[in-house]
Amino acid sequence: MKKLSIVKIGGNVIENKAELIKFLNNFSLIKGPKILVHGGGKLATQLGKKLGIESKMIEGRRITDDKSLELITMVYGGLVNKNIVAELQSLNCNAIGLSGADGDTIQAHKRPVKDIDYGFAGDVDGVSSTTIKKLLEAGLTPVFCAMTHDGKGQLLNTNADTIASELAIGMSTAYETTLYYCFEKKGVLMDVNDDQSVIKHIDSVSYQTLLEKKVIADGMLPKMHNCFHALEKNVHQVRIGDIEMLHPNANLFTILTL
Repeated sequence: MKKLSIVKIGGNVIENKAELIKFLNNFSLIKGPKILVHGGGKLATQLGKKLGIESKMIEGRRITDDKSLELITMVYGGLVNKNIVAELQSLNCNAIGLSGADGDTIQAHKRPVKDIDYGFAGDVDGVSSTTIKKLLEAGLTPVFCAMTHDGKGQLLNTNADTIASELAIGMSTAYETTLYYCFEKKGVLMDVNDDQSVIKHIDSVSYQTLLEKKVIADGMLPKMHNCFHALEKNVHQVRIGDIEMLHPNANLFTILTL
């Protein structure tokens, strides 16, 4: 099987123009087929404040009402996505910007209301691996923003970590897939105040211990859940680290296994 790299970029990197360009340069040098997934939540929150749209977060996830949905559509699908695509073109990486609605590539449903009403938040139902494979075989690099659709005309805000995980799972039938979560830290840290305290390997047993000790908490919770979900669904490997992680000789990052 061919190797496929799926890289999710974090919001703090997106906000920093110099870091973003450095990341995209590293990403463009990855050999073989690759997919980039991005959010843009922090930028959306900043713009929302200017427009008088309050952002509400619970357990690291955004509550998406009508106005918030309009905002993230503009920020994720427009401002962030197209700037990334344009920059990749300048690096000779033939990128194509997509949401889950484009080509019906990622199908989802509106999250049912249980304890919390997340509004127009989407939970992924499936990935059209055949369509995405055609894009990859045509030499294109898909750049997905954090939006899906329900097949009935409704766009849905969907966690970018989840999209990356579900893409990796969906494409694992056709490729040996490695999933990279790239953000501002060098990996999962034992001490959040010490950037060098990277936990180099986490398996399902040590993961539970880290949860109990509250080493992994808040915004890292959905990220780690998606990582182990992907591994359980035959994704080859998951890595978490900063933009240097994409270098072939990198050694300071977190590898996750079952």
